[in-house]
Amino acid sequence: MRADRLRTARRLTLGAMLLLGVCVVAAALAGPRPDNVAWTAVLLVPLLLPLPGLLRSDRRTCAWATLCVAPYFVYGLTEVVANPAVRGAAAAVLFASLAWFVSLVFFLRVSRP
Repeated sequence: MRADRLRTARRLTLGAMLLLGVCVVAAALAGPRPDNVAWTAVLLVPLLLPLPGLLRSDRRTCAWATLCVAPYFVYGLTEVVANPAVRGAAAAVLFASLAWFVSLVFFLRVSRP
């Protein structure tokens, strides 16, 4: 029973992370300068830093990965409020960042010793 919940929590975490990555790329390409690949790469760095530990289901990585959600939340919230041109893509980033945060916390709750 616990192994099933742990596997489900891990899949949710990785799925939400993938969803956030897709939303970040879409938001970066929806802006006024879609040729800015370097900016897209910079935006993906906080998302890729915890990837090895998340693939290993490391509990400590999940704990500090919750801090990696902050840049996406701030970016999404700022763009939703200030930039009507990319409001839809920014809202997707905002909700995907919240989904990733919730899935990380869920994994931490399920994997508690």
